[in-house]
Amino acid sequence: MKFTIYQETRQGGRKYNQDRMGYSYSRDALLLVIADGMGGHLHGEVAAQIAVELLTDQFQKKADPALANPSQFLADALQRCHEAIYHYAANHQMIEVPRTTCVACVVQDGIAYWAHVGDSRLYLLRDRRVFAQTRDHSKVRKLVESGAITEEEARTHAEKNKIYSCLGGSYPPEIELGGKIALADGDSLLLCTDGFWGSLPDDELTHFMGAFPVLFAIPQLMDRAELRGGKFSDNLTALAINWHEEDDGPNEDAFVSTQKLDQNTIATRVDPIDAKRGGEVTEDDIERAIAEIQAAIAKYSK
Repeated sequence: MKFTIYQETRQGGRKYNQDRMGYSYSRDALLLVIADGMGGHLHGEVAAQIAVELLTDQFQKKADPALANPSQFLADALQRCHEAIYHYAANHQMIEVPRTTCVACVVQDGIAYWAHVGDSRLYLLRDRRVFAQTRDHSKVRKLVESGAITEEEARTHAEKNKIYSCLGGSYPPEIELGGKIALADGDSLLLCTDGFWGSLPDDELTHFMGAFPVLFAIPQLMDRAELRGGKFSDNLTALAINWHEEDDGPNEDAFVSTQKLDQNTIATRVDPIDAKRGGEVTEDDIERAIAEIQAAIAKYSK
């Protein structure tokens, strides 16, 4: 596999960032994942962190160096994330169960598979157009599909942030599978939270992603989305790759070629929760949350 990868997250106008992202790759498979946590006083971050860490943990255990069934892997791993978050809340007798959206993608044998819950999105961009994308699990998306409102009206709808499926809630998640699409040289895969895509029309997204490598396109799109969101903008997170089929990739630090990896080697990047937050969360809170996340991962890591 040969790809260029770039990820970025911004706090926006919120007190702290509840978005999480990560990726992991073996010689023959690549996992990309983003989660958008919901819940006050650190709990949204914990739900999102559990989702990202447990997905990458499962990938590290089952990519040997390829997955037996990528779609089944995604369905099983997301269900396991839901159970881990739900039991985390039950063990702490929490009145409000922390929740998170999640979108994850596996690329293997040049084919992209994905799954999502909620309104974090995946886009497959080809020839400066959206070739495929996920369908939001939201009330507003249903209104658009029924013809009750337009795409433009959906962007400013009062209930645009209300979703009907997530990980960690009281009801089983609606895990929607997609993909099994062969990637072509120059394709881009973009995973992002609603704070990112919510202010970006498709023509702007396709222009930047089609005209520039992800290392340049994502920061430019971040700037535009954050500016339009204003002082109360949501967290913004994006993780994207450019897919390459040529023997020699671009001369840049973010270019990855897995051809020379040992079959037992897996590279992973998941950023931890840190203490750079608003005043109501202390460093002790952070340390306790990290310990609880690790305990949840250990329990559901099989």
